[in-house]
Amino acid sequence: MAKATARHILVASEAKCLELKAAIEAGADFAQVAKDNSTCPSGRQGGDLGSFGPGQMVREFDTVVFSAPLNVVQGPVKTQFGYHLLEVTSRQD
Repeated sequence: MAKATARHILVASEAKCLELKAAIEAGADFAQVAKDNSTCPSGRQGGDLGSFGPGQMVREFDTVVFSAPLNVVQGPVKTQFGYHLLEVTSRQD
């Protein structure tokens, strides 16, 4: 069964999500940006979501996590919770 590990940052607006993505792409540390900005409890761990399989996260999230290249920040991804930046750190098929 497929498994992935990922980290994410959750914010309320697409504009904030884009601002944070630009900061990360300019060299800001993903984990620190998550700690400082994410509204998800995982933000305290730098956005780390641990390991999970398909169907364990919301559909929009799953689609990105199980198709995106590794270690490349993806997003904004809109879900019922808000706007996410995602980074897949590993995946086993």
